[in-house]
Amino acid sequence: MANSHETFEHLKSAGLADVDPDIAALLGRELDRQRGQIELIASENFTWPSVLEAVGSVATNKYAEGYPGKRYYGGCEVVDEIEEIARTRAKTLFGAEHANVQPHAGAQANMTVYFAVLKPGDRVLGLSLDHGGHLTHGLGVNFSGKLYEFHHYGVSRDTMRVDYDEVLAKAKEVKPKLIVCGGSAYPRTIEADKFREIADEVGAMLMTDMAHFSGLVAAGLHPNPVPYSDFVTSTVHKTLAGPRAGFVLCREEHAAAVDRALFPGMQGGPLEHTIAAKATAFKIAGTEAFRDYQGRVRANADALAAGLISSGLEVLTGGTDTHLVQLDLRHTEWTGLAAQERLDEVKLTVNRNTVPFDERPPMVASGVRIGTPAATMRGFDEADFGEVAAIIAGSLTDDADVTALRERSEALCAKRPLYPGFRGYTEYVA
Repeated sequence: MANSHETFEHLKSAGLADVDPDIAALLGRELDRQRGQIELIASENFTWPSVLEAVGSVATNKYAEGYPGKRYYGGCEVVDEIEEIARTRAKTLFGAEHANVQPHAGAQANMTVYFAVLKPGDRVLGLSLDHGGHLTHGLGVNFSGKLYEFHHYGVSRDTMRVDYDEVLAKAKEVKPKLIVCGGSAYPRTIEADKFREIADEVGAMLMTDMAHFSGLVAAGLHPNPVPYSDFVTSTVHKTLAGPRAGFVLCREEHAAAVDRALFPGMQGGPLEHTIAAKATAFKIAGTEAFRDYQGRVRANADALAAGLISSGLEVLTGGTDTHLVQLDLRHTEWTGLAAQERLDEVKLTVNRNTVPFDERPPMVASGVRIGTPAATMRGFDEADFGEVAAIIAGSLTDDADVTALRERSEALCAKRPLYPGFRGYTEYVA
């Protein structure tokens, strides 16, 4: 007699732990890891249970190449409504003329814009990766650096902020077709209005990558780049607290080019289950509760930066306007890598990151990037982040009591439980 796990009838109704206890156990371990450490990676967040439900929904079964009302498959009437709702909510949330919600991730969102308006070899001006930019902003080994002639602007050595005079001078020299602003490790406001002036002066289009701060934009806590930009790209899973995915906003004049660039230009069937989750995330992001959450994210970032500085550590630019704080360890004996590993020992999860004018290679780096969205989602307040700052400062010493510091982190986790109503995966494993 065949093992029940191998029968068709059983598989049609069996759960994950029954069918694949190995994966169920690993997911249980991942849930335990998330619950038992303090997530401080600036690009990560804990999404809402409603979003998790949508991501795991039956919409994953549907192929829907094309766009609402113009599909290459039958049976798309329901997912057409889902995607149209997602597009409408994205446009309303950010005041955009057009939205494409099909990009699988932020990198694909940026690629969509490039494919829509650039030809291979066209010149683009973006923020240098080692000054806070993103790999899709022209890193040599990335598709962006391979296909296009990227040039880069940076930050001032004195202020560690974008020098707009330098950007203008560089733009006049390079004469780019597209200017990209935004980044993944820049803690200050992205002033799209100033970039718009520069773009207009040199006859360039402007793309703002708001992947990191789009949640703050939705809450009115960061200037909205949409009115000043030809294109705005973003992820959904950082400050927006949605599913792991991306989207593109643009002016109506570019709508057809953007849609064609994504499909059939670079993606086939969209992930309609993820688009359903995006729709839910956009709805939540329009609520007062979400604006309150983002206010806490900002307040906690200020508290974290102040706590680190008062402990004698250096913070890039002396603070933050967003959710992101960058430790500058160049005047200490610590590398970014060593600091990341030590903080991991005390249950603080961060990532090493280069700082501007860093003399160390990226895999070692001289900085640590820290963010507040995920821990804020757990309920951490300003006092909690004062304690986090103290744990960080106490960890980066030669005589750190790692055990005692780990216990302090664990106490914070116990105080602010993650997904307390969720039973988890391991309880289902026989």
